[in-house]
Amino acid sequence: MNPTVYDVAILGSGMAGSMLGAVLARNGVKVLLIDAGVHPRFAVGESTIPYTSSLTRIIAERYEVPEIAPLASHKGIIGEISPMCGKKQNFGFVYHREGHPHDPEQINQMVIPEWQRTESHLFRQDVDAYLYHLAVRYGAVPCAGTRITGIETDPETGVVLRSDSDEEFHAKYLVDGSGFRSPVAEKFGLRDQPTRARHHSRGMFTHMVGVTPFDDAKAAQSHKKRSPWHSGTLHHVFDGGWLWVIPFDNHEHSLNSLCSVGLTLDERAFPRTGRSAQEEFDDFLRRYPEIAEQFRGATAVRPWVSTGRLQYSASDTVGERYCLTSHAAGFIDALYSRGLTNTLEVVNSLAWRLIEASRDGDWSTGRFAFIDALQQGLFDVHDVVVYCSFVAFRHYDLWNAVVRVWEATTVLPTVTLEKAYALFQDSRDDQVFRDLETRQAPGLPDPVGKDICELLTFARQTCQAVEAGTLHPAEAADRIFARIETSHCLPEPFERGDRDNKCFEATPELVDQARAWGRDKAPDHVAQLFR
Repeated sequence: MNPTVYDVAILGSGMAGSMLGAVLARNGVKVLLIDAGVHPRFAVGESTIPYTSSLTRIIAERYEVPEIAPLASHKGIIGEISPMCGKKQNFGFVYHREGHPHDPEQINQMVIPEWQRTESHLFRQDVDAYLYHLAVRYGAVPCAGTRITGIETDPETGVVLRSDSDEEFHAKYLVDGSGFRSPVAEKFGLRDQPTRARHHSRGMFTHMVGVTPFDDAKAAQSHKKRSPWHSGTLHHVFDGGWLWVIPFDNHEHSLNSLCSVGLTLDERAFPRTGRSAQEEFDDFLRRYPEIAEQFRGATAVRPWVSTGRLQYSASDTVGERYCLTSHAAGFIDALYSRGLTNTLEVVNSLAWRLIEASRDGDWSTGRFAFIDALQQGLFDVHDVVVYCSFVAFRHYDLWNAVVRVWEATTVLPTVTLEKAYALFQDSRDDQVFRDLETRQAPGLPDPVGKDICELLTFARQTCQAVEAGTLHPAEAADRIFARIETSHCLPEPFERGDRDNKCFEATPELVDQARAWGRDKAPDHVAQLFR
């Protein structure tokens, strides 16, 4: 008998695999969606950022899958997907020094303007199941509870997959979105040994009940901030790591009492000792009693997940008849919530190539070469930002400077994406989005990518000098602030070079001032974003 031959087989039905499967099936591609597990299930990667939501909106309209659009807003998620998700109105950072009382001046916050949007804390088991069911409704063939143990590729004919129960599947192309234990990476020896990542960290995480909002803690009473900590993603940062607090119960419509909690540590400074994650977490809280106030009545409701070093990378993410995506390709750290963003970047750029290949029969590796450049660039950008941040955690002045560098990597790229979306709404011309793939810096969009990449390089070199002991952190902070002050791509009204401007919110008045700056003072390549 002739076997069924699918256009695309996707390994992994998490957010990346299921969204890609829905997009492809909606556009006439014959999709097989394979997963070793079943839905619903626990997953992390729970916090969205404006760039993520902009990409979500673009994917929904570009590929005519309107059911994806609710994921672009908190209101849409609560109303149409799951009331178990939380809201995210800010990125909050509270700095701590072991053995010292918290200084209420040592906080940073970037507010997501409510007049523009509200981001979300995704209860992933609901969101992932929603996307999986969507893909199946559009025609993707589900194959749950199936573990792939054999992969054979032929540049002329495609891919043959074999499961641990001797089932055989045929496809013209294979997308691996399965994660760290990628069958494709293992088959073709694609993992860098060691990883090229500069950053080092390990993690432990769980869901809890009974976590107290940090706004109610004594240490937070004198904070001068624009938005309650409980209304967003809270990061407690300290020398050697950070702790996340992601509440799902922070709005009146929530039906979820859970809170996502994770502790991320530099494994060189905090090596694994053989103790349980709960024991490590309890020991950490004893060392930081002001953080511990949040957790006095908290209980983990599921087993902790504890990892070794989190960072891994791939020498190549595209090969003959296959592509690694998202966390199958590599991972840095949960800091700054870039995991979902990088996932959607790849879905957006990979989908149209697969759709066209299914129509014209050209599955050549060269057609997908940009996907490798994109993923390697996204990996490197995130690596530099997080590496600099962990170095900066040892001294607040330096951290106060580096967090502005991170802001540069997210604010103007989001403006770039929103500009493209507005142009597409007017023209309905897909070339608008294809033009975004012409990049001077693979991990950042033009026209601001090159400027931001130069700022990142400066920050990395400065932090490397700190790590080497040849530059004091305070002097490093001065240098980075001076570099930000002289940057031509960052809007002057935002005052990101002002070290006392620690809580940033793009109010309507400030946005108007930035537009005026864009028209009258910005370099030509930046000014186009404000026209």
